[in-house]
This record gives sequence, structure tokens and C-alpha cells, in this order.
Amino acid sequence: MPNDLLALLFARIAVAAGEPVAALYARRCKTACKPDASPVTDADVAAERLILEKLAGTLPDIPIVSEEGVAAGRMPALGPRFILVDPLDGTREFIARRNEFTVNIAMIEGGRPVAGAIYAPLLERLWFGGTSSYTLDITPGADVRGLANTRRIMVRAPPRGGLVALVSRSHDDPATEAYLAHLLVAERRPVGSSLKFCWIAEGSADLYPRLGQTREWDVAAGHAILSAAGGDVTTPDGKPLRYGDAKAGFRRPGFVAVGGFRLDDGIIRTRAGVNVTPGSRPVSPPDQPAHSGVAR
Repeated sequence: MPNDLLALLFARIAVAAGEPVAALYARRCKTACKPDASPVTDADVAAERLILEKLAGTLPDIPIVSEEGVAAGRMPALGPRFILVDPLDGTREFIARRNEFTVNIAMIEGGRPVAGAIYAPLLERLWFGGTSSYTLDITPGADVRGLANTRRIMVRAPPRGGLVALVSRSHDDPATEAYLAHLLVAERRPVGSSLKFCWIAEGSADLYPRLGQTREWDVAAGHAILSAAGGDVTTPDGKPLRYGDAKAGFRRPGFVAVGGFRLDDGIIRTRAGVNVTPGSRPVSPPDQPAHSGVAR
């Protein structure tokens, strides 16, 4: 199946899972703590159940690694392809009655995400990507008919006044703060869940560093969407981000997501060859259309 069609399949499932999530949000569902002290709600459980049922019916031979499944000790044998599912990314935002939570699904192939979908039920916004990336305004449970009514999205070149950096609303950490201190950042915006990848993918922001611990299902769908939009997600030292580390419990020590540029030792490098050193004023041409600044 082509990666765009695979992403579209995940998009349909994510929007379907958004329906019970939105309904349980309205009813203020029950909350509990998992063994690792992270919260889980009835919405996490209901969304995961629906996603797993639909994936089993459409991609029955592909292993699925899901957040609540792993928490319950269910670990499938992994092959070269497997699916990562986060049924409710941003559970703390959900509990705090904020609308910044998402449903995330991604396909991993050869250790890299090749297709992914992210749906924000209360924002009624969908993002998905395989070869290209797309967005769509859609209500929870509605039918995602195809690509014809979607909008293509791409990253932007770095603004001449400095980067717009996104930071976690619920998981701030000193290492991330120290990292940002060495870059030319014009604005910082706290945002919950995987929405940060989506804002970068559609050209609304430039950078999302997360140097604290995460899990692979927190990152994979956003990684797929951002890569297909012209950006990238790497380790903090710029190496490729790999997936499928079951021995580590699918934990990640950190990552950096970027838009239309790359970072080499703190230097912003654009396709046009413009370098911006930490703490300096950028010397660059006027802002370019989103695609023209992509550095691959």
C-alpha cells in the first residue's frame, strides 16, 4: 500500500477514535494511575480498543505496539514493520480540561516512521502524512473520504527575526531550556501533546526540542507527518531517530524536531546556504515560501 494511502487509513481510524474521546471528555471520565505513575483515563482505554479493532480488520498481519497494551504487559513480537499507537497523547491536558490532546497512529518500517496520522478531537483538526503531508478540518467520527478535500502542508524557511520554538506545556525540563538558550529564538510557545509536530509541519513554527524522556508512540506519528512535510526529527546530536527498542520499553532519551532547516552544532543551515550562529542576528534573505527553505 502506498504510504499516502496508509496514512489516509490511519487518518480515518484516528478520526473514528476521536468520537469516544470527545464524548468521554464531555462526561468527565474516570482517571487512574499506571504503574509508572502516569495517568490513564477511560478515554485512553476506549480509543485504544477502537483503534486496535479497526487495525486488526484492515492490517491483520502487522504487529501493533500500543501505549496501554505495553502498560498492561502485552508486547507483540516485532518484525521489520509494526504500528505504534498512542490512543490519547496529552492525557494530562485532557485531565486539565484543555483541548490540546490527540490520537496518534504511525507505521514503522526499517526503524523509521513511513506514515502517520494525528487527530485533535476538540480542535476538529486532522494531520496525516506518508510521502506528502495533509491537513483537514473534520468533526470526531466523520468520514475522511479521500485526499481531494484535504490541504497539502509544508514546513517554512526560518524567519529572519528568529525561530518560533514550541515547548511542552506539561513536561518542561532544564536540559531543553539550556538547549534553547544557544539558539536564536524569537518566540517560545507552550503547547500540549503531538500538536507541536503539526504546527511545524504546516509552517506555523520552526523548532520543538524535547530532551527529557519520552516513548516512541509519543513521537512516531508526528515524525512521519513532519518528515513528509519537509522537516525532520533527530536525536539531540543530529543522528537519525530509530524506533523499535522493545528492550528499553520503547523509551526515548530525547529528540529535536525542526522545520525547513537543519541544525549542525547549533548552527541553522538552510537550503540557500545561510548559516545562523547561536545568539547572533540572522543574516538572511527575506522570508521564503515554505518549500524553498527545506534542507534535506
